[in-house]
Amino acid sequence: MEHPENDKAYKGLKVNSGVESLGSVNPYLSQMRKKRAVELSVNDYVEGIRRGDVTVLSRAVTLVESMRPEHQAIAQEVIERCLPYSGNSVRVGITGVPGAGKSTSIDAFGMHLLSQGSGKLAVLAVDPSSERSKGSILGDKTRMERLSLHPRAFIRPSASSGSLGGVARKTRETIVLCEAAGYDTVFVETVGVGQSETAVCSMVDFFLLIQIAGAGDELQGIKRGIMEMADGIVINKADGDNVEEARRAAAHYRNALQLFPMPSCGIRPSVLTYSGFFDIGIKEVWDIINDYISKVKANGSFDVRRNHQQRYWLYESLEEHIKQRFYNTTGMDDMLKKYEQMLLSGKITSFAAASKVLEYYDYNKRS
Repeated sequence: MEHPENDKAYKGLKVNSGVESLGSVNPYLSQMRKKRAVELSVNDYVEGIRRGDVTVLSRAVTLVESMRPEHQAIAQEVIERCLPYSGNSVRVGITGVPGAGKSTSIDAFGMHLLSQGSGKLAVLAVDPSSERSKGSILGDKTRMERLSLHPRAFIRPSASSGSLGGVARKTRETIVLCEAAGYDTVFVETVGVGQSETAVCSMVDFFLLIQIAGAGDELQGIKRGIMEMADGIVINKADGDNVEEARRAAAHYRNALQLFPMPSCGIRPSVLTYSGFFDIGIKEVWDIINDYISKVKANGSFDVRRNHQQRYWLYESLEEHIKQRFYNTTGMDDMLKKYEQMLLSGKITSFAAASKVLEYYDYNKRS
């Protein structure tokens, strides 16, 4: 391109053409895509997972989370092949109000755990999905600075996709894959209190509730739902000027727990204070988890809980498959739009419309 500044009228001034600008896309991207395009067989997935290959494990989790039917078929076969090698980990669910410091605490708990021996830790962090855009930030890894660099830690952020309790729909299957890969401790971090936490409680061995003091939440936290599910309650940010307030909050929770019936496992939840940011009281928190697991294994409650969880997920899976079959019925989209318009125009009630749609589904199922 000619520059007018190079005209003779501008003697002594010269503008060079410069370097041709490169595209914004990584020039090696096409090679990377070709490399990743290599399809793995079910055997490749299972063997890679069993030898602890993090790349293969990550790809298997992506396969599990995929909604494409061909991916789901492979994923289910991989899961079935991995099942005999699963079930040997300690599963810990971690929840709490937004801002309670769940990710920072997981970083502290995980580093303490890994410093104790040669075990491996998997962290399944679930990010909330936007109801409008359906997207997620998936930024939990950035708040687990030490764990994300540890060679024996596997952190997998997933989008909640609006599922119950903020737990990703395929988290349970991901736990099976992580256990088959040799991870003997699995943390499941949920979106936080505000949705039903039943889903995460039904897939873990210990359910930890993280609270904070001084947020006007003491009375809100003392409610039967989440308190009855918790196996342990910890007050975070017990540091600096907040130590006494955290201790008072802990006393409130201990008093409240005395009013609740004794849990079926026979162990009343412990309440502790700690600071995830300053690594204060981390050992004590992990000690109550270890103590709880030892006691429930000794009295048989551990196996009873896992059996209940298996039953729970059987019926959850049935509901999911029935819902998929319903919406995938030929012509169902048109039928739903038809009765939706009739409903909005006041020609039919919602109950009558639902009845008509179900009649259509039953007719198609018979034919």
